[in-house]
Amino acid sequence: MLQSSRYKILLTIIICFFCLQGYAQRPKVKNQPFADQKLIHFGFTIGIHGQDLIMSHTGASSNGEVWFAEIPSYNPGFSVGIIADRYINQYMNLRIVPSLHFGGKDYVFREQDSGEEYKTTIRSNYLTLPVLMKFSSERNNNIRPYALAGIYGATELGSKSNMAIKLKPMDFGLEFGIGCDFYLPMFKLCPELKFSFGLVNLVEKNRTDLTDKELQKYSDAIKSGKSRMITLTFNFE
Repeated sequence: MLQSSRYKILLTIIICFFCLQGYAQRPKVKNQPFADQKLIHFGFTIGIHGQDLIMSHTGASSNGEVWFAEIPSYNPGFSVGIIADRYINQYMNLRIVPSLHFGGKDYVFREQDSGEEYKTTIRSNYLTLPVLMKFSSERNNNIRPYALAGIYGATELGSKSNMAIKLKPMDFGLEFGIGCDFYLPMFKLCPELKFSFGLVNLVEKNRTDLTDKELQKYSDAIKSGKSRMITLTFNFE
């Protein structure tokens, strides 16, 4: 519930920002008046992200103990990528944005009866390949809001063994976002907020990698986990 509220608050802030920007515009000379008519153009993106994992629990016990896990807060990570954009019509573009995300997740495990806690941070670096449709509004002077929707595939780079949780290396899911093109004299600057929703159960249950068997009870506690990511980037096109 708390995670859902975070998404709603961020979305409300961004929408209000874009509305205020559009309302404040007065007619002026347009920068790069034909920038959106290029058949193909490229750019790059840089920003920050927060990784999450939506978990369900087995209720399994070990030695009479029942453990539950959560990720109480986002651990900010770094994101960088390349943009390849294909013009379709005045309001639609197809784009591919291969990206690298360097970050991690802070896990907190709690035992049901004693309240005992176990905390660990697991680094998770991903290479993602989103394929997105960009839906743009009418251009208002040098500002043009847009929305994004599409799918993505992801692979984890260099996962570690003998950790409390091990995630499967491959993922795919849905991605949605909003942003705004700001037309500057030499390029477009585009702040963008995206939400990624994984569709794969990433929790690895076959823990042959564990040398510390004490960690098995934490892995057994989690039935399934699906990835979530929120990404704030600045695109240069």
